[in-house]
Amino acid sequence: MKVFKGKPIISGNVKGEALVSTKGFNTLASFQKSIIMRAKKAICSDQDNKELFKKIMTQKILCIPQTIGSRTGGLVILTIAKMNIEPKAFLFADRIDSLAAAGIILTDVWLNKKIITVDSLGKEFLEVVREGDVVEIKNDGTVILC
Repeated sequence: MKVFKGKPIISGNVKGEALVSTKGFNTLASFQKSIIMRAKKAICSDQDNKELFKKIMTQKILCIPQTIGSRTGGLVILTIAKMNIEPKAFLFADRIDSLAAAGIILTDVWLNKKIITVDSLGKEFLEVVREGDVVEIKNDGTVILC
């Protein structure tokens, strides 16, 4: 068991399966095909992200360094939440960027739907967490790798 402490952006208690990318997460490229196809599950369509490409992201705990890419990132997060295909949580090794934060916060405010989000977990977090690990997130930003 390994414990990390980050800063909760949207707090809550949740437990789930990790999906990990050690490179920046392109929100639009990752969710675009699922949005266009009105899919029942979000399957990563970012061919440049070999760690996540073709993997189901719905109801997973996405463990990423940060988001990258388009200015549409916040809207993409809001859209996938409205479609009910969002991840359970976002865990950021680095600080969250303003676009991802906007989408996650607007999802909470406008849709009354929480995507638990913690940032500033540190680089070691992505060195330790592995795909398929059970991750438990606590209300105070504590992340436990079980």
